[in-house]
This record gives sequence, C-alpha cells and structure tokens, in this order.
Amino acid sequence: MKPILGIESSCDETGVAILRWQPEAPGRGLLANVLYSQTRLHADYGGVVPELASRDHVRKVLPLLRAALAQAGLELTDLGGIAYTAGPGLVGALLVGAATARAMAWALELPAIAVHHMEGHLLAPLLEKDPPQPPFVALLVSGGHSMMVHVEAIGRYRVLGDTLDDAAGEAFDKTAKLLGLPYPGGVALAELAEQGRADVYRFTRPMTDRPGLDFSFSGLKTQVIMAWKKSDRSEQTRADIARSFEEAVVDTLAIKCRRALEVTGADQLVIAGGVSANRRLRAVLAACGKRDAFRVFSPRLAFCTDNGAMIALAGAIRLAAGQRQGEMIEVFPRWSLESLSALT
Repeated sequence: MKPILGIESSCDETGVAILRWQPEAPGRGLLANVLYSQTRLHADYGGVVPELASRDHVRKVLPLLRAALAQAGLELTDLGGIAYTAGPGLVGALLVGAATARAMAWALELPAIAVHHMEGHLLAPLLEKDPPQPPFVALLVSGGHSMMVHVEAIGRYRVLGDTLDDAAGEAFDKTAKLLGLPYPGGVALAELAEQGRADVYRFTRPMTDRPGLDFSFSGLKTQVIMAWKKSDRSEQTRADIARSFEEAVVDTLAIKCRRALEVTGADQLVIAGGVSANRRLRAVLAACGKRDAFRVFSPRLAFCTDNGAMIALAGAIRLAAGQRQGEMIEVFPRWSLESLSALT
C-alpha cells in the first residue's frame, strides 16, 4: 500500500503525517509526523478563538506538508491517498484541512477519505507495537468530548455514555482558569495537583451514585468555585483544590470505565484523547486493570493530543477497505460516531 497523507485541523493544532499502514506490523510505517500548536496564539484570550485558529491553519498547512514530505523523503507523486479530518470540530478550521486535501486529491488524481476526529483518537493505540484487538471499550476524553464507546469492530461503534455538559478536558481548563492558572489550563492544573494534599478537600464523583455511563462535570466545577471563594486563597490551598479536583475527575472516569467493562463483558480498555495523557488517570486505570484483570491500552503522549498520524491511520484503514470520498468539500462540526459506515 502506498503511503497515506493525513491532515488534522479540527481545532488549534495543525498536524500533517505520512503513514504506510502495515496491519501485520503495528507500530511501524509512520514515515513523518509534524505538528504545529497554536497555544501561544490563543493564550492571551484564555481559550481558542475560532477565526484566529482558521487563519493560522491557512498559514501553516502547506509549510507543514512540505516538512512532512521532506521528513519522509517523498514527493507528492509517491502518495497513494489523502485522509483529512472532516469533523467534529470548528467549521472554519475543518474547512482549511478539507479544502487542502480535496484540492490535492483532485490535482494528483488520488483517492481521498473524510475521517471522524474521534475515530482517529480511538484508533491511535493501533500505532503502537502491542495494539488492542476488537472488541474493546474505549474512553475518549478531550477538551470537547467525554465518551464511553463499545468498539465491536473497527468502524462499528456503540456509544455507551456521553457528556451531558462540560467534557472532562473542558472542566480541567475552566477550573484552571478559575484558580488563576496559565493557559492551557488542564496541563497546568495537573502539574499543580502534584503539590496538593489529598486529605484537605473532598469533592463528589458526579453521577456515579446512579446507573448509567453518561458524564457531567459542571456540578464539580461549581463545588470548586465555592471551595475557592471560602478559602484563604494561598498557594497551598490552590494546590490542594487542584489535587482534589483532579482526583474527583479521575475517580469518576475510572468508575465509569469499570462499569462499561462489566456491561459489555470486554477485558480490554482503550483510553485516548488529550486527557488520556494525564499521569494520574493512567496510573489509576493501570492499577484497576491489575486488580480487575483487564488490559489498558493508550497511545504514546505525542498521539494523545490532536495529530496527523491518527488521521492518516484511520484514513488508511478505510481506504484499504475500498471506501472513498466524493469530490464535494464537506465538513461536519457535529458528527455522530455511531453514524460511521462499517468496514466491509
């Protein structure tokens, strides 16, 4: 199979990768992977500004494409197909990657495939040497999503639980902003939490006292606001609150993961998305896996955040199955994972 180009531009990272997918040798075949983050651009605003994000994707996508080709030692004519993120995400940002990919596919007479951003995250562990094999349960946690998915087969997904308000990553960022931490807040909060004491505050584990696998973190955020307002607002208190907040989120996610494994009968758990890079989450789930006899799979840290490699991978798998995209440039700011077509 010829190398597949992957383009990711759903939010505030521009990612371009080139992959020669080898199902018989997972962990190999990634020829290039380059990424540009817009963190500095949005830091002054405390969050992503969609119009600025779109414009920056326009500036960066072609230089990154040239860098990826140079890294792989390839020419455009060596490519066998193009994959691009078509949703969900910011519509302007998505259109930059989609228009670039569709124009290249048309000019080079190559097949193209629209990739679901969350399917990219879900399949990212397949880039590692010891990948999971369906069926398995996947916890997808990022700034915009908290989802529990039963992966019956690649391309056949059943959403077991979703976020009802703030996603886990969003809750991290909002809480960090409340505590006066720098952007991006989630990373700063996790670092601060390491200095906190575990026995000072105790926040609830939202929606774990009732059946179901949905998530809700807005109430937890309110508890943090009240605790911070009533506190002395010292640096140690800030760290204590960060520690207790992180533990509440991680415990909630772990409880829901164990519940999902029980419901499905699966013995493999995938964690993916930006929040899956959180060290406490990884440690807690690894300990749960040892205790309850299930395996935990996660991509390396570079593939937890948005990146072109996961898009190239998801696209390569679908192109190998004979799926193709029409010539119309379409993006889907909202896109159900369950609506994806199964592989034939």
